[in-house]
Amino acid sequence: MARVLVAGESWTTTSIHTKGFDSFTTVSYQEGADDFSHALRSGGHAVTFMPNHEAAQKFPWSEQELNNFDVVVLSDIGSNTLLLPNDVYLAGKPQPNRLRVLRDWVRAGGSLMMVGGYLSFQGIEAKANYKPSLIAEVLPVLMESGDDREECPDGVTPTLFGPEHPCTIGLPGTWPDLLGFQRLTPRSAATVLSQVNGFPLLTVGDYGQGRSAAFASDIGPHWAPSTFTRWDGFAQLWTQTISWLAREDTTTPPNDALVTVNERMP
Repeated sequence: MARVLVAGESWTTTSIHTKGFDSFTTVSYQEGADDFSHALRSGGHAVTFMPNHEAAQKFPWSEQELNNFDVVVLSDIGSNTLLLPNDVYLAGKPQPNRLRVLRDWVRAGGSLMMVGGYLSFQGIEAKANYKPSLIAEVLPVLMESGDDREECPDGVTPTLFGPEHPCTIGLPGTWPDLLGFQRLTPRSAATVLSQVNGFPLLTVGDYGQGRSAAFASDIGPHWAPSTFTRWDGFAQLWTQTISWLAREDTTTPPNDALVTVNERMP
């Protein structure tokens, strides 16, 4: 059983309704991690979910706090949420750089996965802004400089790629369609396990003594429709990937048996 911290995957929507002369506003709050968290728990993992507004103040400040977990998953949480807590942004007080803390924790043996979305990797209008951050060196992929979204409203089919691997063993060669992804480039020492439209979808690698993974699409709407999140392989994919990140699976083939992909611009 791995202890998993999932940070992000929440949003608040403020709507202005105008009806002739009059207008009013409504506010709604939503979370997008339910299917992912259920998949991990059904596979025996323990999940702590920290939505964006909580992560801004409560995301671990030290490696000691991170040691309460085996794997950290960042999903749709921009770098500013972790870089600019209230004490820094509102009060002008120095605080630990939590991206540096997270990087150092992975280098010392922790595990990190970033999941795609509008505020992951570079994201919409590059507002997630992870490319110039310290987390960039941890990930097994290279990011574009600007908005890296590839919208596929008509659907695009993911396929397995590369060697047999504990993350994807037993999964079919094609998966249900996704509606978008991030354009990423695998590092030369990374291993691409699935791809979409010629781009890496799931990529894994090592960083120091730790492990990292990058999933270039979403774990919920809109890029991941219910046909993907309710697919029989959804729970298997994420249970196995978290187990590999947490080093619970010892069947990883030796390095010389892994197929790696050269760094390239797509």
